[in-house]
Amino acid sequence: MFKTGIEITKSPKTRLNAAILENPGFGVYFSDHMFSMEYVSGAWQNARIMPFGSIEVSPAMAVLHYGQAVFEGLKAFRSDGAEEAGAGGGAVNIFRPEKYHARLLRSCERLCIPPVSYDAFMAGITELVRIDKAWVPEKKGHSLYIRPFILATDEFLGVRVSETYRFLIIASPVGAYYKEGMNPVRLTTSGKYVRAAKGGLGEAKTPANYAASLLPAEEAKKKGFTQVLWLDGVERRYIEEVGTMNMFFVIGDELITPALDGTILGGVTRASVLELAKDWGVKTVERRIGIDEVFEAAGKGTLKEAFGTGTAAVISSVGSISHEGREIKINDGKTGELSRKLFDAITGIQCGAEPDHRGWRHKVKV
Repeated sequence: MFKTGIEITKSPKTRLNAAILENPGFGVYFSDHMFSMEYVSGAWQNARIMPFGSIEVSPAMAVLHYGQAVFEGLKAFRSDGAEEAGAGGGAVNIFRPEKYHARLLRSCERLCIPPVSYDAFMAGITELVRIDKAWVPEKKGHSLYIRPFILATDEFLGVRVSETYRFLIIASPVGAYYKEGMNPVRLTTSGKYVRAAKGGLGEAKTPANYAASLLPAEEAKKKGFTQVLWLDGVERRYIEEVGTMNMFFVIGDELITPALDGTILGGVTRASVLELAKDWGVKTVERRIGIDEVFEAAGKGTLKEAFGTGTAAVISSVGSISHEGREIKINDGKTGELSRKLFDAITGIQCGAEPDHRGWRHKVKV
């Protein structure tokens, strides 16, 4: 159990206004408070909630030079379920926090960062959501994005594991991640660039993963594409993931997604899609899938849908894929039936509009 307690210092005034909640963008505004805890002398300690603001950073801080850091991203939703309304009290739903914590621990292990217990993880998130409950949007399709992250804080120049760390949680009201919303996005394969290789950092949620994707993503955007569809780093033929999403394809009567083989970040939404699809009787397959196979399926008319999954976008339909000068259009550039059904099911569970038979909602009384 997390027994250290959380010291709370509240902000003297809020920065929140109606315009922020109406049109929050994504990751633009931040709630009034943040959670902080330090790892010193072999233990996490000094847990506290404080006003959101700048933190003091030494120019010699290890994370700035050697990148020893991990992060997560999960969401809190204003509950519109009848059970909460009938109880006469407000509630906020956090979607599958135990899965995000488990992934954080995997990332910590890969980056040699001491693990944060689930109790401490949830205590920080829960208290932050309660204090900043007004920042949880009520508008349908909006949510409070929660960002836990850990930084190596030793002041030292030299390649070694840090002995001290800081764990912080900040929160941001958000709308749709992609400007397209639920409209299908355009993808292009990674060309000469490589995101990850087996044995590397591909399956860890660490800043280096995303830094490697920035240049290819910028080049793709200049050509009118939404994101990069990454291929494997060895043969350059097998589909891995999009920069911010796992990938799914509906080919014939199968729902296919690349297997987690050490180079792909295992998404919580990905896992949720697989569970739901199996419950609905959809044949799900996790295996290597080549870009040529996808193009061949499109040519034969058996490629029915393609979509990405992630915490930020939930489900994002793919309308077209470009590869080596060729481009295929998927489902006439429209959102597919299964894509829409999955989006509606997951978002319905998240906000409390649909029953939670699997125990995916963690309810915070506010």
